[in-house]
Amino acid sequence: MIELWDVYWPIILVGLLIGIAVGYLLFRPRQRIILSSDTPVRPHMGVRPDMGVSPDLRVRTDQPPRVEGRGVAAEAARATGDVAGQLLGANVSAQLPTAGGDPDNLLVMKGVGPKLAAMLNALGLTRFDQLAGLSSGQVDAIDAELGAFRGRLKRDRIVEQAHYLARGDLDGYRQNFGAL
Repeated sequence: MIELWDVYWPIILVGLLIGIAVGYLLFRPRQRIILSSDTPVRPHMGVRPDMGVSPDLRVRTDQPPRVEGRGVAAEAARATGDVAGQLLGANVSAQLPTAGGDPDNLLVMKGVGPKLAAMLNALGLTRFDQLAGLSSGQVDAIDAELGAFRGRLKRDRIVEQAHYLARGDLDGYRQNFGAL
């Protein structure tokens, strides 16, 4: 038995180290993340009345957060819309669940002027949550229809701006894009 240990001690040591590493990975303490349907998730995302939010933004602080269009069915509709929209040349973004509701003022976003806002409205995009919910395929399809404004959605990070404004995260918007 001693001869066996003298010959195979490096292999036994490597096996022991691998066992310790696997045991640590399996039994280590993990961070518990609890997702909720309440927004804002973080304290800095709340919209306070003293922030001076303009009425043009239409940030709804008195209503519960919208959860429409964020489920598995909506994601499947977006994926199907990407494929069907490319094959049929149809504008399906207006048919998605997030297309209803009062329009937001798209002019508050950096890089969106009256002409681009009118073009987006003509394509059925009138709210921040619609822009925030666009997939990359939909952004490319919309970008192809913008003519002189081609490339503005990605260059000016319009979809990312819409994410902040759709959930009312004005502090995050100001940190990334400056004042409104």
